[in-house]
Amino acid sequence: MSSQTKQKSRTTRTWQVWAIYVVLAGNLSEEQVLKQACPSFDATQLCNCSSMGLDFIPPGLKGKITTLNLAYNKIKHIRSQDLQQAVNLRTLLLQSNKISSIDEESFHSLGKLELLDLSNNSLAHLSPAWFGHLFSLQHLHLQGNSYRDLGEIPPFSSLRNLSSLHLGNPWFSTIKQGNFEGIELLDELWVDSGNLSQYEPGSLKSIKKINHMIINLRNTNVFAAIVRDLLHSVTWLEVREIKLEIEEKSLVQNSTLPFRIQKLTFKDAWFTDKYISRILVLLKEITSLQELEAIDCVLEGKGAWNTEEIASSGQSFVETISIINIIIPHFHLFFDLKGLESQLKNLKRLTIVSSRVFMVPCNIAKHFSSLVYVDFHDNLLVNNRLDETICEDAWPSLQTLNLSQNSLKSLKQTTNSVSRLPTLINLDISQNKFGEIPDVCDWPKNLRYLNLSSTQIPKLTSCIPPTLEVLDVSANNLKEFGLQLPFLKELYLTKNQLKTLPGAAPVPNLVALSVRRNKLNSFSREEFESFKKMELLDASGNNFICSCEFLSFIHHEARIAQVLVGWPDQYVCDSPLAVRGVQVGDVHLSLMECHRSLVVSLICVLVFLVILILVAVGYKFHAVWYLRMTWAWLQAKRKPKRAPPKDICYDAFVSYSENDSDWVENIMVRELEQACPPFRLCLHKRDFVPGKWIVDNIIDSIEKSHKTLFVLSEHFVQSEWCKYELDFSHFRLFDENNDAAILVLLEPIQSEAIPKRFCKLRKIMNTKTYLEWPPGEEQQNIFWENLKGALKS
Repeated sequence: MSSQTKQKSRTTRTWQVWAIYVVLAGNLSEEQVLKQACPSFDATQLCNCSSMGLDFIPPGLKGKITTLNLAYNKIKHIRSQDLQQAVNLRTLLLQSNKISSIDEESFHSLGKLELLDLSNNSLAHLSPAWFGHLFSLQHLHLQGNSYRDLGEIPPFSSLRNLSSLHLGNPWFSTIKQGNFEGIELLDELWVDSGNLSQYEPGSLKSIKKINHMIINLRNTNVFAAIVRDLLHSVTWLEVREIKLEIEEKSLVQNSTLPFRIQKLTFKDAWFTDKYISRILVLLKEITSLQELEAIDCVLEGKGAWNTEEIASSGQSFVETISIINIIIPHFHLFFDLKGLESQLKNLKRLTIVSSRVFMVPCNIAKHFSSLVYVDFHDNLLVNNRLDETICEDAWPSLQTLNLSQNSLKSLKQTTNSVSRLPTLINLDISQNKFGEIPDVCDWPKNLRYLNLSSTQIPKLTSCIPPTLEVLDVSANNLKEFGLQLPFLKELYLTKNQLKTLPGAAPVPNLVALSVRRNKLNSFSREEFESFKKMELLDASGNNFICSCEFLSFIHHEARIAQVLVGWPDQYVCDSPLAVRGVQVGDVHLSLMECHRSLVVSLICVLVFLVILILVAVGYKFHAVWYLRMTWAWLQAKRKPKRAPPKDICYDAFVSYSENDSDWVENIMVRELEQACPPFRLCLHKRDFVPGKWIVDNIIDSIEKSHKTLFVLSEHFVQSEWCKYELDFSHFRLFDENNDAAILVLLEPIQSEAIPKRFCKLRKIMNTKTYLEWPPGEEQQNIFWENLKGALKS
């Protein structure tokens, strides 16, 4: 019984181990599959598997993943178990696949999902079950599929936190009541419904508030019905690709005040003269509408509008009109809009950009009584037409005028024209080809902002008004700036040729300065601190010379990081070559690089001091004498140690002091040279070769003499040349170990008086016999006999 129980227990453990192994192996294989399918998967919270050619959602997705990008693959089907473990997913990108079917429970575990992108797939229908558990979803993209409607059951009813919704496709044709049930607030609703033909009135009324709605439409009747439904909910309505036709019914039919819609935009739309007249009348009924915008639209007509109908319909509430890149095929036949004067009184902002405007008739311009902002940039205005556009009493309230990128060529005429605008504060006349700047100009008295960038002016003169607070003269190849502008707060000098910062004294109130992309090499602490009120300085894009002074200032100025715009990435050294391309803040030069002249000076001083010390030491210890002796000794060493007998010319070379010459020449020479047989003596006064270096004479004389006779005295040891002669004989004496030297002591000499460098001489005097000149006459005879005997030996 016991053995059966043990066997059963072993079997149970075996199956448990096997089960654990299967689970671990399964998990391991799933992770391997995930890594193979998605190489960017690195066990982090982001898994990017886009554009990998996948036709399935890879297994192994775990709860730690928050972002999964499977866009641009070939996935066709999403199974219920594919995303079951990804419970913390916040972003799921599945756009641009081939998804045609999704299991109803596929997204049930994604309760934390905030963004779901299923755009540009092949979904033929939308199922409410997909979105039923996406309680945190804020952004849903469903455009570019193949569904024709949103189904019978409201698909978005559970998406209470939805903020943006993109839907529709070229086949989307029907919107029914209840489709948007459950959605109350949207920041953006984008409906691609170019072929929308059926719209049930009231379908969009369930959404209480929409900040921005974009809809592609071609059906005018559908447009009117949608506008009526959105009057109380949408703030900004943008209609695209519509080809508007005559609409007789009111846009506010059966609607009650107040309305919410404030801005209406037509983009890529098509108008006719007749519809312009009608839409202007109909839009007046929307009393909340404040802004009207037309972008990339086409106007088929020449301005033959029904001005009587427009005028009789009352005042417009629109305050802002923006017309950007409108195309009028027959613009050269366009009327001057006479008869619309009464509709212009309440307009405050007018933008007509890239629309080939070349003038505004004076009689029309005078009726813009409330207009404070005009933007006419990128048009065809020339100076003569501008003079008519800004005629006397025109634009009486205008504060901001943008005339950039037109065809103005005379700055003098331009200033004369704008000087008629008494309330003008901001003027932009950049990107016009003025080329020259006069010395004196007329400007509006209240002008504060002036943009003269890219106008080809070669310099700045007193034409610039002193009342300015902001001046932009970028991209003009200016080489200096010295204008007195006491009220200036912002100065833009980008893309010029400045080599230094402008002076601070003429602009004492400057707060912001841009000298980006000039020829600035550096700026000093004094220049930087001279701008007392500077808060922003943009000096990026210059070729900085990273000198020691500049780097010292940069590294020790505490305000650099707060004041410099683009610091540190946009500030790069151009030189020295060793640090080219390195950020200025990262460069630290050595002491040698920073104080080269000081270091060189110190080295020179040190070298001089060393030389001075060496000279002093050499003088103290006779180093020069040693050097000269060594040189002579080296030369002597090259010669044969003993001259051949035939070259011996003298019995003795006599070395003596000049002070002892009387005894040598008158007593010793006479005694020895007149002896029988006579001795041949070599004396420097008599026998040295004239013109020959004295050291060579000494060496040659010693070499050609059988003996060297030294007449020692106090004068001898003080004589420099006697030292040389003694030393050369010293070399010979001890190199050859012979008795070539004969010492004659003319007067008593203490051994301590002999220089220490003649240590061997002192040793000789202490160990060998020398001849001493006696005072007595009898002893002198013995002296001469001994000397002659020594010379003969």
